[in-house]
Amino acid sequence: MKIENIPQHSLAFFDEDDGGGARYERPWLLADIGGTNARFGLQTAAGRIDAIWVAECAAYPTLGAAIVQYLSQPATVAAGGYQARQAGIAIANPIDGDAVRMTNHHWSFSIEAICSQFSLTSLHVVNDFAALARAVPFLSAQHRVQVGGGEARERGVIGLVGAGTGLGVSGLVPAGKQWIALDSEGGHSTFAAVSEREIHILRKASERYGHVSAERVVSGPGIRLIYEVLAERAGAAPQAIDTPAIIERGLRGECLVCVETLETFCEMLGTIAGNVAITLGARGGIYIGGGIVPRLGGFFARSGFRSRFEQKGRLSGYNAQIPTYVITADYPALIGMSVILAELA
Repeated sequence: MKIENIPQHSLAFFDEDDGGGARYERPWLLADIGGTNARFGLQTAAGRIDAIWVAECAAYPTLGAAIVQYLSQPATVAAGGYQARQAGIAIANPIDGDAVRMTNHHWSFSIEAICSQFSLTSLHVVNDFAALARAVPFLSAQHRVQVGGGEARERGVIGLVGAGTGLGVSGLVPAGKQWIALDSEGGHSTFAAVSEREIHILRKASERYGHVSAERVVSGPGIRLIYEVLAERAGAAPQAIDTPAIIERGLRGECLVCVETLETFCEMLGTIAGNVAITLGARGGIYIGGGIVPRLGGFFARSGFRSRFEQKGRLSGYNAQIPTYVITADYPALIGMSVILAELA
């Protein structure tokens, strides 16, 4: 599968093996729902997703209301959105049964009720990073950037980590000619501090939350938390700025605490990614998704991420052989959701 450079409102990709999708009645309604943004698209043919639309989750009281708005968009109407009878939703949440309640947003819904509301014959809901994992083998080299050394083993296990509103974790395991994505909530595993600075952050976060998961600190809200703790540690009052502003000031070098915050975030992510690598035996590489890291650009490449990734004591040489990549493709989880639906056909 190759992603081509085309206008943002649509996405084209080539799938050498349609996976049976040609037998599946189209269009397919696709969605990738995070704690902050929801992305929708219509797969109108094998390898083509049209009418891509991104909305803030907070602007809509329910998932159903967001879908109604999406289906009323002119591009969606023109692409035959109301004819969709099959749908797939990748969502930042564990999926267990009919009832879905988001961890980092107030939306909750019944899969059966959504099917009824929109006259769907099938709706497949998966964890968003499981969908992202399914897209990885189909991304072209131009839609990933390697950070550091290492070389991927062909058909090796692949790991995924990504920070946004939350922290996503998944893995991709080869099974014959197919791939199996792991439905993981690894972002909620307990955070492990490495440096004195991180121990201080952990102590302060623990006072506030009790249990401190990796997601508490390595995420969008986590960046704000890191900034507050480091500002106080430096003897300064934290300013009333949000995560995007912290990132922007840090990248511009306008605020030393913001720079330190970004560096700390990158190092923490390196530790987590390294843990995923040795846990899964991810000889096929570790892929970094989510909305934050691509914004960091060269700062991330120059940060302590890779050195921390390799910092595993007796297993440092093991991790040094594993490559790490930043995913730069637009809407990769929509592609992964398409791959999943094709296999169900």
